[in-house]
Amino acid sequence: MQLEILTPEHKVYSGKVYGIQLPGIEGSFELLDKHAAMIASLGVGKMKIMKEKTGQTELYEITGGFVEMLNNKATVLIEGATSME
Repeated sequence: MQLEILTPEHKVYSGKVYGIQLPGIEGSFELLDKHAAMIASLGVGKMKIMKEKTGQTELYEITGGFVEMLNNKATVLIEGATSME
């Protein structure tokens, strides 16, 4: 799936991924390739980008926002992100 992660200041990530784990306001959840269309609020916590099925990942600490999944593209709009690597 295609993933775009944006803050008000800059683009954090753009590219093809296998999936993404996100901190929802009521608990963490995961979006994988071909997930159903949805919109969800995000809380403070860890966001994990799964680049490939082989285990390659990127980890960020985020400070709330929203995610939209539509037509196999996830758009994550967040207040801020700090790389944890």
